[in-house]
Amino acid sequence: MEGSVTRTPTGASVLRGSLGAFRGRLTAAAALFGGHQAGEALVPVLVGVVIDEAVGTGSTTALIGWLLVLGVDFAFLSTCYRFGARQAWHADVHADARLRMQLADRLLDPRGGAEADRLPGSLATVAVSDAKRVAIVNFMLPLGVAAIAAVTVSAIALLTISLPLGLLILLGTPPLLWLVHRVGKPLEKRSETEQERAAQASGVAADLVSGIRVLKGIGAERAAMAQYVGTSRTALGATLRATRAEAGFLGSVQLANGLFLALIALVGGRLAVGGEISVGGLVAAVGLAQFLIGPLQVFGFVSARLAQGRASATRIAAVLTADHTVGAGHAAAPVGVPAGALALRQVSGGGLDDLDLDVPAGQLLGVVAPDPVQASALLRCLGRESEPESGRVELDGTPLADYPPDLARAYVLVAVHDAHLFVGTLRDNVLAGGVPAGGVPAGRVADRDLDRVMAAAQADQAAEALPQGRDTDIAARGSSLSGGQRQRVALARALAADAPVLVLHDPTTAVDTVTEAEIAEGLREVRHDRTTVLVTTSPALLAVTDRIVVLESGRIRTEGTHSDLLRNDPDYRALVTG
Repeated sequence: MEGSVTRTPTGASVLRGSLGAFRGRLTAAAALFGGHQAGEALVPVLVGVVIDEAVGTGSTTALIGWLLVLGVDFAFLSTCYRFGARQAWHADVHADARLRMQLADRLLDPRGGAEADRLPGSLATVAVSDAKRVAIVNFMLPLGVAAIAAVTVSAIALLTISLPLGLLILLGTPPLLWLVHRVGKPLEKRSETEQERAAQASGVAADLVSGIRVLKGIGAERAAMAQYVGTSRTALGATLRATRAEAGFLGSVQLANGLFLALIALVGGRLAVGGEISVGGLVAAVGLAQFLIGPLQVFGFVSARLAQGRASATRIAAVLTADHTVGAGHAAAPVGVPAGALALRQVSGGGLDDLDLDVPAGQLLGVVAPDPVQASALLRCLGRESEPESGRVELDGTPLADYPPDLARAYVLVAVHDAHLFVGTLRDNVLAGGVPAGGVPAGRVADRDLDRVMAAAQADQAAEALPQGRDTDIAARGSSLSGGQRQRVALARALAADAPVLVLHDPTTAVDTVTEAEIAEGLREVRHDRTTVLVTTSPALLAVTDRIVVLESGRIRTEGTHSDLLRNDPDYRALVTG
């Protein structure tokens, strides 16, 4: 909407948004909890009335009548709490889910950026632990309002019983609340540090678990263990400091509450001895003083949860406001399937230096990049994971950046070397690649020849080795498969997408040479009318390409066919055959 101002979320706005989204339920919960606390405060008052009006006078009728009133009060306060708790818990649970959905939406934004410099475990901590800490404020805040209602009702009752006692409550509570707020500030700071350290430890743990096979393969288990132990100890230290801060905070609150209540009891006792209040009034005053322990403790608990909630809201806001790595793009999808002519115009950044490259539609191009940094930079640019520092990538003459990221990635599909498989059957994983994205006018998977892409990627052999063939369930990240099986299934998934431009990065590093040669032939056959870019040093794959470009210092050093380069370029020959 033109002229509107988009406000950047902050920790305070995240917390306010979590509360504001359920203001109706929170209002109802606060009112019901307030009724519960008012009913609780009236219990010692009614007991005092029973003593003065029934026990002191010996009236059976008055005793029965006031006991009935007391019973009605108990029914009232019980009902209020029951329905108030339902409203508060509903707001808490749904606020938690709402925050997780907001984080998921940001993490899944095609423009990316939220995951930058954050390990998966760290993001999981934000989405689970921090979201819950913010959401629990929705339950605690009505309790805080109810505690204020309890103090108010108690003060009014005490003013009725004795003006000095009532004034003591009214004048003493605000300084007590201010003290609770001030003491809670260090807890907020340490809580944020605790969450940061815990997130870092979770991130390192998730990273190590995902790469456990690689670590074992290179014998780096001890180094990995040492890294995790160090991170875990740092997180433990932060947690202990935060816990000590919370214990000190709650202990200080308890001490302040105890001194305040002792003062109330002392003043009430002196008034009773002086005959200024009745026996029932003294009982009521002492009962109210004991009752006030609960509401005053609630102030401490609410303040602690608010401190933790504010710290966690700040961490959530940091994820929600992370800069996007690529632009939104607004170009409409072209009519029909793009021809697939790919071009890089003076692309620089991440190891590339004014790279110019033209790939005609339908060509099978090999890209040899001795420096992995340059290969990664090329893949990020083509996959719209990052914007080049300068220059542009074009598809059929249109800058790729003009398209929305999801549409651009559907047109130019980059299948990375370590592609993940998902929970589900082998068939589901392969068919997942054929769902059109961003309005791409491609055929549905059911209309494609699944056997053809499975055979081209030699994934049919992988399926034959499994108990239920293509219907065998695969564990998360494909951990139930061998490295070669995972690569072949991932390649079949990429081929099933039938993208106008397909970029493959070392798709056969975990298969034997015979299988690799068969995959190379199958790949050429399946993609004969589509543009394909192979970023690899595999001689079997490079042998089936139409043309090869060799990168050096971020630019094209030389180009030609595989046979010509083998014959005329010693550096190329050493690289791909060594």
